[in-house]
Amino acid sequence: MSGLLALLDDVAAIAKVAATSLDDIAGQAAKAGAKAAGAVIDDAAVAPKYVQGFAPARELPIVGKIALGSIRNKLLILLPAALLLSAFAPWAITPILMLGGLYLCFEGAEKVWHVLRPSAAHADGHDAATDTAANLETEKVAGAVKTDFILSAEIMTIALASLPEQGVLVQAISLALVAVGITALVYGGVAVIVKADDAGLWLARAGRLAPTRALGRGIVRVMPGFLTTLTAVGTAAMIWVGGSIVVHGLESFGITQPGHWIEAQAEAAAHALPDFPGAVTWAVTAFFDGIFGLALGFLLIPLVARIIDPALRAARSLLAR
Repeated sequence: MSGLLALLDDVAAIAKVAATSLDDIAGQAAKAGAKAAGAVIDDAAVAPKYVQGFAPARELPIVGKIALGSIRNKLLILLPAALLLSAFAPWAITPILMLGGLYLCFEGAEKVWHVLRPSAAHADGHDAATDTAANLETEKVAGAVKTDFILSAEIMTIALASLPEQGVLVQAISLALVAVGITALVYGGVAVIVKADDAGLWLARAGRLAPTRALGRGIVRVMPGFLTTLTAVGTAAMIWVGGSIVVHGLESFGITQPGHWIEAQAEAAAHALPDFPGAVTWAVTAFFDGIFGLALGFLLIPLVARIIDPALRAARSLLAR
């Protein structure tokens, strides 16, 4: 009996250690996911545009296809790549983060440029009239998954950089939790957003009570402005996160002047408004990170258009032969 009790005591101790480890992993995953919040916001803001113009019946299937492509990107490609980097080339994490930050700056600045110069956006637009609905849906999903891959790479790299030094298994489980949790959060939210106007229309028509019908009409009226605001927030988050990543990356290479200048402006603003020092410091830092990111993005636009894109097209042409 004493042996059985000792065995049960050992099992209980092992279970307690396992539960503590799971709590630690969940906590690390949550913190790592929070570090990637800016890129997550951008991911959520970008995704709804890929279902615009399709029949309502196709909206959720399209979101589902993009979500499936996103989880494949994260679990089958990015997670193993992140673990390999952590094990064999941890020095490469910061440069990769900076490349991703430059991409975010470029994408955000390009959106701002298209707002300032709408003719440039129309010139680059795709002639959807020549495509069937099925081909257009396939093309949209492929484009969305490609964009998601870049954003997911940034999310996973940020998450990896924020994890403490742990064993490979703990890192893998933590990153997997980040991948699944963020994908569910982003595309669950996207599904709600893209169907909100349909839900509002149904309430406006079928609601039994006047307040219910009024709520439905309000949802229908609000959603176009909400989507516009979401796009603007996503663009701002893209530029801010990209600029912040590049500024911090430069510091790791000894180029501290931009980061120190932004920090000085944030401290001066916090002293000027002492009632809310934390909020003021964050807002000013984000503002100047965003200005830095926007300037970088504008510099990258002609570089991409005149050098990088032609080089990539030439490389694809050579590989196709």
